[in-house]
Amino acid sequence: MKLIGVIPARYASTRMPGKPLADILGKPMIWWVYQEAKKCKKLDDVFIATDDERIAEACRTYGMEYCMTSPDHDTPTGRIWEVSTKVEADLYLQIMGDEPLINVKAFDLILPDTMPEDPYYVAVLTNRMEHPADVIDFSNQKVVTNAAREILMISRSPIPYPKGTLDFEYEKVTGIQLYSRRALAFYHETPKSILEKAEENDMMRFVENGHKVHAIVSPYKTVSVDTPKDLALVSEILKGKE
Repeated sequence: MKLIGVIPARYASTRMPGKPLADILGKPMIWWVYQEAKKCKKLDDVFIATDDERIAEACRTYGMEYCMTSPDHDTPTGRIWEVSTKVEADLYLQIMGDEPLINVKAFDLILPDTMPEDPYYVAVLTNRMEHPADVIDFSNQKVVTNAAREILMISRSPIPYPKGTLDFEYEKVTGIQLYSRRALAFYHETPKSILEKAEENDMMRFVENGHKVHAIVSPYKTVSVDTPKDLALVSEILKGKE
């Protein structure tokens, strides 16, 4: 079984252009993510998937393996699908490039020791949310699962609605997701689903078409860098670890 990590890195971010190259203590942000991913012994290799020569140049400068992809992908999953057509593997681990505080220990929770039986295998790490403000924040994509921890729905709204009880914990999806090669092919060949369009979550394409998406709770939390304020916070945290 071959496992590779893929870090999608798009230059044209609307809120923070050039985000993957944002400076953190003298290194680009994707360098921090790549270095942590390379610590994972289960991964056979790690690639940065980018559509921009400036990011590719940074990869060459810092000795990071990369794969050029089309600028036409509108989701990270689409970019990982293209990598799967160029780099053969059994499972592809998506590692978001804007989370430099990512912990390699989280990878062990989602990477299996043997190949899953489901040829369309998809899994995602989730975090439990501790603060009410996080639950109503639409940027946090809440998840509801069945008893087998298979996703029923992902929404930016607070789900489930607490009408009858508060005896549950809200969870949100994270940027660490796992796809089999056939699952990625299915994603590419299948049109966007209705709920996927509404919620802007591409994993709903699998759920709406009857494929299982496994949710695995992770205690390892991180900070997604979307603003200069986030960048300053992450820089201070990493500086404290040195």
